[in-house]
Amino acid sequence: MKSVGRKTDKIRLKMVKLVWESMKISPLELSLAKVLRCGQAFRWKNINDVWSCSIGSKVLFLRQHGDTIDYATYPYDSKALELVSDYFNLDIKVQELYTQWSRDDPVFQKTAVGFEGVRMLRQNPWENLISFICSSNNNVKRISQMCDNLTVHFGELIMEHEGVEYYTFPTPQALSKDDVESKLRDLSFGYRAKYIHKTAQMVASQNQDLFKIRDLPYEEAHAELIKFVGVGPKVADCICLMSMDKHDAIPVDTHVYQIAKRDYKLSSKGDAVTPKTYELIRKFFVNKWGPYAGWAQSVMFAADLKDLENGLNQTNSSPKKQNKRPKVEVKEEIQLEVNLVRADRRKRVRTTA
Repeated sequence: MKSVGRKTDKIRLKMVKLVWESMKISPLELSLAKVLRCGQAFRWKNINDVWSCSIGSKVLFLRQHGDTIDYATYPYDSKALELVSDYFNLDIKVQELYTQWSRDDPVFQKTAVGFEGVRMLRQNPWENLISFICSSNNNVKRISQMCDNLTVHFGELIMEHEGVEYYTFPTPQALSKDDVESKLRDLSFGYRAKYIHKTAQMVASQNQDLFKIRDLPYEEAHAELIKFVGVGPKVADCICLMSMDKHDAIPVDTHVYQIAKRDYKLSSKGDAVTPKTYELIRKFFVNKWGPYAGWAQSVMFAADLKDLENGLNQTNSSPKKQNKRPKVEVKEEIQLEVNLVRADRRKRVRTTA
């Protein structure tokens, strides 16, 4: 299968200087190294201490030193600061939240040491939706490779810079075409290929504006997201939290379940995250941490991860070509999220009946 990008279309920036601007912000408010590696977004790369990713039709470059973050965009955007502020939710003061959580929760106070500066991103809902469909029974490195594959094969080339090609994230229309599922299976997406294709068809055929879900209350937003193929309670909560402004959404996976049992002695039978257990844990943490409970959970989640490395970062001065149709080898695992989806649907069928 040929990549969408063509050699003749490439825009080489080896002779073009990026226009860098700066903003003052404490690493206790925003730590790029932690936020961009903690399982929220999957396409950021770090090359020679510069973070980069396409956002919409632009490529955003970031670097952090001390209490300063430098930023640049291609093409140049005079309103880049607004883009950065919105993407990182900078109107929310996370140090104040850390202080509150630490005062009210000794476990958080102890766990958060070394994980200051973690905050929630405000991502594009469409990319967030597809990325977390990819996350089902997966790890950060594999999800990152999958998301790169989506952009390379179904997105549009924006630029090439220092050996890296940057593509837009594919539109619902691009992922709804008849041959997409088979192509994704060739790229080792496994059962997720069908989920992505069907969800793209739902969005494209109904001309849905996912941004409108932001205006709905949490329960309604969650219910709307559950309608998409491959989206269960946990994935819906990830999307609610990371792109829909539902700051108290708590995505409950095995990591969060273990945190609840190990650190908070929350009793529950068995190791499986059942719908009943899911709701019990979600309500427990919302009651403990308050309106920004999802943000506190992300700190605990990041601290619990053994590795914040997404497998795609480089530090050498001459990086190998990236985004060159990377192959993904995915081991099919027990579909916990799928089981939750089925259980939720059975519950709704019984209620309707």
